Amino acid sequence: MASKVLIVVHQKTSVPGHVGVLLEERGYALDRRCPCIGDPLPETLDEHEGVVVFGGPMSANDDHLDGIRAELDFMDVVLREKKPFFGICLGGQLLARALGARVYLHGEGHVEVGYTKVHPTEEGRPYFAHSQHFYQWHKEGFDLPDGARLLAEGKRFPNQAYLYGENALGIQFHPEITLEMIQRWTAGAAHRMELPGAQPKEAHLKGFEMFGTAIDRWGRATLDWLGMRGT
Repeated sequence: MASKVLIVVHQKTSVPGHVGVLLEERGYALDRRCPCIGDPLPETLDEHEGVVVFGGPMSANDDHLDGIRAELDFMDVVLREKKPFFGICLGGQLLARALGARVYLHGEGHVEVGYTKVHPTEEGRPYFAHSQHFYQWHKEGFDLPDGARLLAEGKRFPNQAYLYGENALGIQFHPEITLEMIQRWTAGAAHRMELPGAQPKEAHLKGFEMFGTAIDRWGRATLDWLGMRGT
């Protein structure tokens, strides 16, 4: 039986995108759960080699929602068992909030929507050797949790990637993005394209063409150093 990675998504139709492809290439079975529609989360990670928590339209501050509250509580399991954790956008914000950090809107209402460049810190430079340009789709950012190491910074939202412990990575951007996902997001949430800081759809498509191959290399290297190297 293939080793499993727990995949946490936030909508019924959400997919793990290119990160899911990379995990399946490595021989992992994807155990997909969506707590926001009632799927339970495991009480231990005995049956899983790692956890990937993806983005979603809700906020890490929405703990009045049963699914978000369940995910915040689940971070205790993640931190206790110390298995590889990859938190993408909302996933990284949930871990940050569980660690006591603030998750917040930009003070001037700006968003990051489209491809932007992140700036590695001294410690983060080896982790961003393959790419420094990534797809963004968010309106909230997070403070750096106590005890975490900042790996990459941004201009509009200063904290873009952090490492907690040895293998819990939280990021603000979306390395899982595929061309089909860009088409779906820009159509289904077209109102986001009108917000301050959002790029036009043409820039999203051009960015995918320019940076997709490098981001693929970044994703493969990142799964390696998190410890999800395959079965």
